[in-house]
Amino acid sequence: MFFYSLFIRLYAFAAELAAPFSKRAYRWYTGRKDWRYKLQKRFSKAHGKVVWFHCASLGEFEQGLPLMRRFKEAHPDIFLLVTFFSPSGYENRRNVSLADHVCYLPVDTKKNARDFLKITCPEIAIFVKYDFWYRFLGELTSREIPTFFISSIFRPDQYFFKATGKWTRKYLRNVTGFFVQTQASKALLESIGVKNVIVSGDTRFDRTLLLAENPQPMPIVEKFKGVSFLIVGGSSWQPEEDILYDLSQKNLENLKIIIAPHDVSEGHIQYLEEQFEGKSLLYSKANDRNIEKANVLIINSIGLLNKIYLYANAALIGGAFGSGLHNILEALTYGVPVFFGPKTKKFPEAQQAIEAGCGFKIHNSEEFLEHIKQFLNDSEALRVLQQKSKIFIKERIGATDIIFERLRNYIAS
Repeated sequence: MFFYSLFIRLYAFAAELAAPFSKRAYRWYTGRKDWRYKLQKRFSKAHGKVVWFHCASLGEFEQGLPLMRRFKEAHPDIFLLVTFFSPSGYENRRNVSLADHVCYLPVDTKKNARDFLKITCPEIAIFVKYDFWYRFLGELTSREIPTFFISSIFRPDQYFFKATGKWTRKYLRNVTGFFVQTQASKALLESIGVKNVIVSGDTRFDRTLLLAENPQPMPIVEKFKGVSFLIVGGSSWQPEEDILYDLSQKNLENLKIIIAPHDVSEGHIQYLEEQFEGKSLLYSKANDRNIEKANVLIINSIGLLNKIYLYANAALIGGAFGSGLHNILEALTYGVPVFFGPKTKKFPEAQQAIEAGCGFKIHNSEEFLEHIKQFLNDSEALRVLQQKSKIFIKERIGATDIIFERLRNYIAS
């Protein structure tokens, strides 16, 4: 614990030093300044029982959203507190109407954890997926506050299961309960003495199904697509963008591309414009007059991707040529077959999609091109894949119901 505490303090100090030079570090550091004063001011007013959700970032928030909604629907008077670790989560959901208060999680020191819980007094604490802050977990245990992790997934190479991570296991054993995605995760936890584990599945399936049931039209994207075959590069990184560039050079008839990059910084958007010069149009500059002339639409803002998938015929999802695959479920819920790079070990949904016949692992541009040519030449094969994609999602919904039924009594009046 000494080295953990030292690391946490050094991390916070490094963020403070980097703040003048990094926008992300600046937001991380300044967002936590005077947090006690801000929190006391908000909690000094009358409020209902506090249900606390912690999300590392935006993806975890979306994962926890179905359960947040269930709590609010069943108990309208609760006070929903949502905390984030990263600026990308906080900045994008700081004003979400569902939550009664949204803030950064303070740095994980003993005093911060004690003061945070003393001010907020949650009835229950829910951590989405995994974000293990051991000082907070220790303080939650000492205060006997029910603590749960939802939609978690564990792998043998994680720290808890190694000899060097032995000290962390007591914190996991003190957690009130884990709701995990897979049977393998349950077995791993039980192997280190964690017994309160339920295989519930992944709440993201419930979240994505809601998107498909309540589609939000985008007239500009609809007009861009027209009658063309549309490929969407979702949360793309350089490898996926290079593949889409290679595809654009093949001059395939009746094909259009949308690129929604993970990095929407001005520099990267400018790079993409130059790479696809003469063929591309920025979403922010698109209108009814120029949209039909472009073959590549570059999305230079965030928060639109889950709406854009409504119009896709196929999606190339970013991240799996590097360290982390982005969300494939948002595309699948609209019946869109998905493609991704080869590094999917940490993402069971990718393997499940492959086995279900609606997900495809690719290694290079040539492999992707062969699949797209097949779709362009065989509309029936594409229709079958679209149906498989929708079935894949519908067969896996229900995690929210399982979790909520077991947690609702913790805030019963």
